[in-house]
Amino acid sequence: MRHLSLMDKIVHEVDSVLQTLAPSAVTTIYPGSELPEPPLTIKQQQHIAGLMRVNHTGEVCAQALYQGQALGARSPEMKIQMKTSALEEKAHLAWCAARLEALHASPSRLNPLWYGLSFILGAMAGCISDNVSLGFVAETERQVTKHLAGHLANLAQIDPKTQAILTQMHQDEQQHAELAIQMGAYELPLVIKKAMRLMAKTMTSISYYG
Repeated sequence: MRHLSLMDKIVHEVDSVLQTLAPSAVTTIYPGSELPEPPLTIKQQQHIAGLMRVNHTGEVCAQALYQGQALGARSPEMKIQMKTSALEEKAHLAWCAARLEALHASPSRLNPLWYGLSFILGAMAGCISDNVSLGFVAETERQVTKHLAGHLANLAQIDPKTQAILTQMHQDEQQHAELAIQMGAYELPLVIKKAMRLMAKTMTSISYYG
C-alpha cells in the first residue's frame, strides 16, 4: 500500500474542499424527483428555499467534519470510516443542491466559513481520540435528526418533493448516529453539547437568509 506524501495529502484535501464548495452538475435523481412540483406561493417557495439552504449548509459542515476527523484519526480503520461517512453525506449535499436549484435559490454565501470551522472541529476531535471523534459524530447526527424532524413538521403537506428528501436524510442521519454509538462513541460533556447547539443555531439562523 503506497503511503501518501504531505503534498499528496494537501492536494487531496484541497480537492475535497473544491468538490464540497464549488458548484457542480446538479443531480436529477433524488428522493421525490419523480413527484410533480407543488403549487407554492412566493412566500412558501422562499421559506422552503431558506430551509433547504440551511440543510445544504448542514451537509457542507458534515463533509468538513468528517474530512477533518479522517485527517486527525488515530487508526486506519477510523480514517476509512470517516471517509466512507463523508462519501455517504455527499448524496445529501447533492439532493439539497438540486432542490435549491429547482426552487430558484442559491446556497449560503458563508459556506466556506462554516466549512472551515467544521473542519477544524473535526480535526481537533480526531487528534484527541477516535472515541471522542465518534462522540462528535453521534451528537452531531442526533442534533441534525432533531433539526430535520422540525423541518418535516414545518412543511406538513405543503411540499411533498422536499419532504421526500428530508425524510430519507432523517433516516440516514439516525443510522449514522447509531453506527457511531456502536463503534464506541464517547458521551460528550453537557457543556460541549450546548456549545454545539449554539453553533448550529447560529449557522441555521444566518444560512436561512443566505
